[in-house]
Order: sequence, then structure tokens, then C-alpha cells
Amino acid sequence: MLPTKLVECVPNFSEGRDTAKMEKILDCFRGKAGVKLLDYSHDTDHNRMVVTIAGQPEPVRDTMIQAIGTAVQLIDLNHHTGEHPRMGAADVVPFIPISHMTMDEAITLSREVGQEVARQFDLPVYLYESAATAPHRVNLAEVRKGEFEGLAEKMENPLWKPDFGPDKPHPTAGASIIGARHFLIAYNINLHTDRLDIAKAIAKRIRHSSGGLRYCKALGVALTSQSMVQVSINLTDFSRTSLYQVFEMVRMEAGRYGVEIANSELIGMIPLQALADTAAYYLRFEALSIDKVLEYKIWE
Repeated sequence: MLPTKLVECVPNFSEGRDTAKMEKILDCFRGKAGVKLLDYSHDTDHNRMVVTIAGQPEPVRDTMIQAIGTAVQLIDLNHHTGEHPRMGAADVVPFIPISHMTMDEAITLSREVGQEVARQFDLPVYLYESAATAPHRVNLAEVRKGEFEGLAEKMENPLWKPDFGPDKPHPTAGASIIGARHFLIAYNINLHTDRLDIAKAIAKRIRHSSGGLRYCKALGVALTSQSMVQVSINLTDFSRTSLYQVFEMVRMEAGRYGVEIANSELIGMIPLQALADTAAYYLRFEALSIDKVLEYKIWE
């Protein structure tokens, strides 16, 4: 009997306020054979919902096509505002190989989904990260630069012709960015201040593109509903840039402005090893691995 292939998908939808719309999108993932809805979270300030699913490649592919179509139908970016950058209704759709599956297979899966949603929904699609068709399309921030409002002008440049679909934005759903990548940790640190300039300055100090931590992406955003600001972080390789390194650097930089960390939050899922590494650092264990976690050993 062949081992079961498993792939994770973490679609980001540009809706975090309208419960009815979010529920209709989430219904695409519920009760599907071969697909498990692992987690979802949404935020009114970001106006965004992040969903985590995992399952066998074919059911995950079919489910994502349905979910993207539902988002295209429901979300109108002409009336969308939020702190998080976005280009599309189904903004970003990464596929992550989990077990018995190669990155090349995840890339193929992302291309199948991209081609099909472009055909069915007349939706421009850009491939990114490991699925990118050109070096300038690897980085998500570069692909999304200009966001929905600048998309029509951007697409006039031959360098930004979409990989699939029409050469002009979908009138309400923009364009989707679909690809394959390794696991990342989406992690936010909230600060006891409403000064956005401080969050942006800290984000600039810690992110790799500005000379900070190698596997860290970050931006500063305002949490208007909470009268706080946030350093929003993506860790693209937690084994090389750890969760505790990021936390300590943010705390140190915030201290320069006389600001304390209020709390932090996880968006989506996190590997157990990342938590074990963090516990080992703060508790000063000489060695701690997930093999020492009782539940892990029982269920492995």
C-alpha cells in the first residue's frame, strides 16, 4: 500500500468583517472527503481571513478551486479597506508539502489550481515562491506591490503579465497569487502604543530586506479597534531564525521607544519543534526536542 500524500494549504481571503461572507467561504472546506479544516482566523483591522487546511492533493485542489470561486463571487475589493496589503479577493494561496510529497508536486498542484480558476472565473493569476516563473515573481511583496488599486497600471507592464488568465484585473476580485512554498510561521506582536511610526520602525529593523533577521519578513500595522499597533511577522524558516530571536529583538527595539509588548498572536498553525525551541531557550534547557513531549511520543 502506497503512503498517503498530504499537502497543506493556507489561503488568505480579503474579508475579515462580514461573518456571512466568511461562513460561505468556510463552508467550502467543511465536510469534504480527503480535506480537513484545521484552523481559521480573521481580524477586523486587517479585514482578512486566513484558513488552514490539509489533505490529499486532489481533494485539496478541488476544494480550493471552489473556495476561490466563492471568494470571487462574494468579495468586492472596490469597497474593501484594511491594514493588510491585498491584491485579490482570494489574495494568496500557498501549497505546502507535508508528507510523502515533493515540492515539485506542490508546484504542479499550484499551477493546476491557477490555470483552472483563471479559466472558470476569468481571474488573473500570478505564480509565486517556488512556483514562480521568473525571479522577480518569487517574493510575495513584489508581486503584490501596488495592491488592487494599482493593479491595472501594473499589468500594462509586460513584466507583470499574469501567468494565467486575462491581462486586466477582475473588476471586483483583482488577481490571485498562487504558489508553493515551505512552512512559515505567521506571528504578530502587539505593542502598548498607538504610534504606527514605532511599529514601522521596528518592522524595518527586524526584517531581512532592511538588513535584519535572515528569514524574517515584517511590517507595522495599526490596530485601530484596540488602540494599539502591531509588528506583523512571517518567519520563513524557523529553524534558522527562531521565534524567540524575533520576540527578543522586537522587545529590545520597542524598549528604545519606552514601549512594552502587550501580547503576541499566532495566525494559522505552528510546528511543535518551534515551540520546543522557544521553551528550551527561556527555560535554559541544555537540550529539548519534541521527542521529550509526552503527547508526541504517545501518538507518533
